[in-house]
Amino acid sequence: MTPRAEAWLRQAQSDLDAARCMAAEAFHVQACYLAGQAAEKALEALLVAAGITPPYSHSLERFVELLQTQGLNTQALTVLRLKPLTRMNSDSLYPQGDEAPADLFDANDSAAALSTAEAVLRIATAELRS
Repeated sequence: MTPRAEAWLRQAQSDLDAARCMAAEAFHVQACYLAGQAAEKALEALLVAAGITPPYSHSLERFVELLQTQGLNTQALTVLRLKPLTRMNSDSLYPQGDEAPADLFDANDSAAALSTAEAVLRIATAELRS
């Protein structure tokens, strides 16, 4: 693993750890956002390791598609619920009309976000260390 890919992976782990802290304190919108960031950075670590500059995007599905074009076996990633996590990542930032994101996310959302992000990080770590 290159030092740059390792840096992306370390930041992904840090974001995931922070997401867990936020969820434990019932800051569910922040947990969802940080879980999305963790998954994104883990996928970006894989892209960097493949020699690809990560695109300016928050679409986890797009990152997986790019990894597929590089010949990476992405089957384990494609079965994850990435689209909801991508959506949470963007919907957790700014109010929609008169609703604050903090009013829209609950413990079920943060649990789902954490579960998906943990799986992405586990898959990326295994791939990078193989």
